[in-house]
Amino acid sequence: MNTNGIPCVDTLRKTSSLLRKDVLEMIYDVKDGHPGPAYSAAEIITALYFGGVLNVRPDNPAWEYRDRFVLSKGHACPLLYAALMRRGFFSEKEKYSLRKINSRLQGHPDMVKTPGIDATTGPLGNGLAMGVGMAWALKHQKKKSRVFVLAGDGEMQEGIVWEALQVAAKYSLDNLYIFIDHNKRQSGGQVSEVSGILPLMEKFEAFRLWCREIDGHDFSEIFSALRDSEAEERPSVIICNTVKGKGIDYMEDDNSWHKRVPTEEEFLSGMRQLEETDQ
Repeated sequence: MNTNGIPCVDTLRKTSSLLRKDVLEMIYDVKDGHPGPAYSAAEIITALYFGGVLNVRPDNPAWEYRDRFVLSKGHACPLLYAALMRRGFFSEKEKYSLRKINSRLQGHPDMVKTPGIDATTGPLGNGLAMGVGMAWALKHQKKKSRVFVLAGDGEMQEGIVWEALQVAAKYSLDNLYIFIDHNKRQSGGQVSEVSGILPLMEKFEAFRLWCREIDGHDFSEIFSALRDSEAEERPSVIICNTVKGKGIDYMEDDNSWHKRVPTEEEFLSGMRQLEETDQ
């Protein structure tokens, strides 16, 4: 990770608010989407794309030696689209094409359609498995590129996740960095009530992975975990404690916003709140 050019925390915080505004505008315009899961991951995505972490080239999205990013929780893609747009992978005019026919910004990431998307995701758990495959292939090709995966805590219930982690551990994929968006809620309710997957830390450690649990909305903790993980010769898992819907008071920790469209009044209120934090 290049830590020399990391912007100040205030700049990153403003960027995360800007991305949240983009998401709210996109979802309100098309009247469809998942704001809650997007907002819980805003600081993670901001840190990766605007904090000097990901080595990518917006003018050459298919650059052979780029770092790869996989959004395993693909339904949160409006946030990723906002980040790619703000990094210059495509024009801001495409923002309002979300989920529309023939758009490059579909309801789940599509690596064929959208510049900057490295994996087509949607079926939960598959993205993490694809990230493991990418990391193994890059190692096999002796490339220094890294793979970053952002997965939801709900998809830890999928068996394919643990099969993939066995492979990651076996081949000591130290070029693999897995972020778990641990907002503790999924579409069906609280993660703890839907399945007995918790606690997560002990399970990851049993797979001999390097693990750290952090506040997923704290940029200093995100960067500290990444710096420490670089010294490890094994895959890294960073469990990010987050709040679903973070950033707008009426969305925070309210699971009804997993997939929901704001009314005009809610939209205007949300934009005002985000503009206040963007100052």
